[in-house]
Amino acid sequence: MYDEKIRALRMERQHLLIPANETEYDALYRDLQPGQNVYWNGFGQPPTLSFRADFDDLAYNKSRQFRRELIKGRFAGGNLGWILPEDLELFAALYRKPLKNATMTQQMLLERIEMSGPYTIGQLKEESGLLVKEITPALHRLQEAFLIYEDQYDGEWDRGWYRFDEFFSDFSLDRYTKTEALKIVLRRFAHRFVWFTPAMAKSFYKLPEKEIKLAIAGLVSEDVLVESDGGYLLKEDAETLKTYTAPEFHSVYALHRNDPLYKAFEPALKSLAKSLTEGLPYDCDPLQYLLIDGVFHGAVVGHFRNGPYDLNDVRIDDASLLSRKEEIIAAVQTVNFGALPQRFMGEKP
Repeated sequence: MYDEKIRALRMERQHLLIPANETEYDALYRDLQPGQNVYWNGFGQPPTLSFRADFDDLAYNKSRQFRRELIKGRFAGGNLGWILPEDLELFAALYRKPLKNATMTQQMLLERIEMSGPYTIGQLKEESGLLVKEITPALHRLQEAFLIYEDQYDGEWDRGWYRFDEFFSDFSLDRYTKTEALKIVLRRFAHRFVWFTPAMAKSFYKLPEKEIKLAIAGLVSEDVLVESDGGYLLKEDAETLKTYTAPEFHSVYALHRNDPLYKAFEPALKSLAKSLTEGLPYDCDPLQYLLIDGVFHGAVVGHFRNGPYDLNDVRIDDASLLSRKEEIIAAVQTVNFGALPQRFMGEKP
């Protein structure tokens, strides 16, 4: 019963029971930053929180990008993501990687941008004589050090690269220590996931578990978090769950691999997909994962292509769900432009 309450409250807080309006969405986005686009999707797509808004959040976030109300950076594990400008100092504390020994290429590019920027990659190629494959990783490393900023406010290929302090002169990159920043984001994480483990937070934020545990210990000592069944939840949620009545709900979502729920459970989901596809004679890369009634129960597997994916099979781990085949296939079609999977549990139609 306790697990059912946590699952229902998590789905409610994630707005997977009742989609969010714009005000609710803004708060949800803040708590689940950095936002990312649909996994494997084309260049320039805005970030999205799939199924969680009662409006077109791709169009909404595209307009926020254009107004620079979402800014681009390299955060969790060097992945691209979009954060709110007001949280820049917070995420700098979490993810900035100072550059102590710059390579010649990194130093030359930084000097050009500092002296004469902004530059596009094409302009840097023309002036420096370097290849794009030499320029791009150097820029990414400078970006991780918060020395330069890529201003992608639309979907164009040629984006300007600026000195970081040219765009963000009023920000202090040393406002927070890493532990202070972790305490802030972990409170948000706890609110949206209700109950979590250090491993879940590590998977989501791509930060060392040792640092996460240190921040959690601080929040426990401050009476913000309480321990429960090997995990943690906000103290107020521990009280809420005592009287919370879990609503009945039935839902199937096929979630992509940048979805916040997937990111928190990634290691376990990779193991699940492997166990469900071992020995199959066709391509079985997990394309989407199936969240059924708030629990991950399988995956859509096949092969990625620049175009419609090869949807080779739908694999689930619970035989009692086979009766919901039509519902599951409909969820798969929703995120695959109406395409039908070639198989369901290995059987062709």
